[in-house]
Amino acid sequence: MFTLDLRERPFTDRGSRLLVMTDDDGSLRVARALYETRLSDTTILTGLRLFDGSRELPVRRATPDRIEFEGGVVLAFADAETLALSGSGAVARWDGGEVAVDGCVTFEGRRLKRDVPGEAAARWGEWFSKMPAVPEELRERAEMAWWTLAVNQVRIQGRESLIPSKYGYVGLWNWDSYFHAIGLRHAEPALAREQIRILLDNQRPDGLIPDVVHDHGVLAETTDLPRSDLARLAQHVGGEPIREPVPVTKPPLTAWAVWKIHEADPDVGFLAEVYERLVRSQEWWFARSDPDGDGLAEYLHPYSSGLDDSPIWDHGPRAEPPDLNSYLALQYDRLADIAEALGKSGDATMWREKAQMVVDLLVARRWNGTRFVTPQADVRTPLDLMPLFTGRLPAAVARRLVDDLLSPSFWGERPVPTVAFDDPRFEPDTMWRGPVWLNVNYLLIDGLRRSGFHAEAAELRERTLAMVRDGGGLYEYWNPATGRKATRATTGFGWSAALFLDLAQESSPNAPRDSAISSLVTSVSGSDVSGSEAIAVTTNVLPEAERAE
Repeated sequence: MFTLDLRERPFTDRGSRLLVMTDDDGSLRVARALYETRLSDTTILTGLRLFDGSRELPVRRATPDRIEFEGGVVLAFADAETLALSGSGAVARWDGGEVAVDGCVTFEGRRLKRDVPGEAAARWGEWFSKMPAVPEELRERAEMAWWTLAVNQVRIQGRESLIPSKYGYVGLWNWDSYFHAIGLRHAEPALAREQIRILLDNQRPDGLIPDVVHDHGVLAETTDLPRSDLARLAQHVGGEPIREPVPVTKPPLTAWAVWKIHEADPDVGFLAEVYERLVRSQEWWFARSDPDGDGLAEYLHPYSSGLDDSPIWDHGPRAEPPDLNSYLALQYDRLADIAEALGKSGDATMWREKAQMVVDLLVARRWNGTRFVTPQADVRTPLDLMPLFTGRLPAAVARRLVDDLLSPSFWGERPVPTVAFDDPRFEPDTMWRGPVWLNVNYLLIDGLRRSGFHAEAAELRERTLAMVRDGGGLYEYWNPATGRKATRATTGFGWSAALFLDLAQESSPNAPRDSAISSLVTSVSGSDVSGSEAIAVTTNVLPEAERAE
């Protein structure tokens, strides 16, 4: 079982905003995760240390259910808002306070007549028992990913929401939620559907799905942007600054995610519930986000692309990279699938015709004979390859894109860079200017499969899984040169966890849940605390002989 380092991986709990972390001096601090607020501004306790007389009791280890100190003292969550210490003969001291540890006590001095460590172990044991089956060599990282999907759940506006990270992204982001749902669908399909519902319940009357749902409302246009975001945009977006309100959303992948959930856990009632709202969202892009009226939608704001600082925006805040209309074409096909499931055959035929019309227009207007181009932006990015996602390209065009993907421009030990390796603007450590992002790789894998390139999809999948397995954690993005965390990438990132799990479990799509179970049970030595047996984790592991691509 993986351990928490209390830096990249803090001690926290499902549903809790509290994080316990190690400071540079070795003491512990507690902070609260809030929307657009630095943890340094939400710290509620600092300098926490445990003592037996004058002897300090250092942290022995931290696991999802507890922090263990020398001398048998355990720190665990009694509930989402309450941390409790269990043990005897010790004193907890922190800046401005202390409490004697004798039994189970909170930092306010309340005595709890409960086996808090045992309850925490049981909660986590139940969560890990649901983890999708994965190959043995991917198990440790998969456990970390499944833990990430648990601890990134908090309540936003009273609803259970999976946020990107408690380090800096405390809100329900639009396309993050689609990727989160894909990871949840195998074991928590109801929670996966809830992420979609939250977004659609905040859809504007004109059809736009907001960029973010947060504690204080939604982010749906530039007037909703935090001041810090406006400053960042001024640094990396070229052209004239945006002076009037502009709608802000994220790439249109809602119907795609809904169908992914349905494939794993069919629910026609849910399809019927969301169908008309999906249609309104699709119509919004062509009615409100195609200012030149050429039939190909544009991103009206960098944030709507999800690619905040990509060189695509060096020339101005509007752009039409090939990914957007590729997503919209596939959205039409997924609307057709949903319509067929609902018995709306006429709708299904119409949507498939519209899908082909978008692809035909994309090829006619944006294919230059060697690549798909972004008007007024000559930078080479994997968005040039995203028309594969449609599964509708002419064979020769699709083959040319795959050859480009497999060329030294985009291929390597750790593909796919977000700016081509041989482009002068490639920066391996800078957000969308070179690092590898799991969502880009996942979408390309899906596109390769839809376009019939299954061997290439399998190879990209294997290289992606290997990078995450060997890279140290579940990061926002990776440096493709080192395979490690890029300098400014956040940790415990939700869609990296979700998509890693989805790709990893494909090695065992037909394995029955009880056919290959490895129970990981470790004991806390030297502890006299009731219930201090460490978390028992039941994880599904597929035997080597049963694995298949």
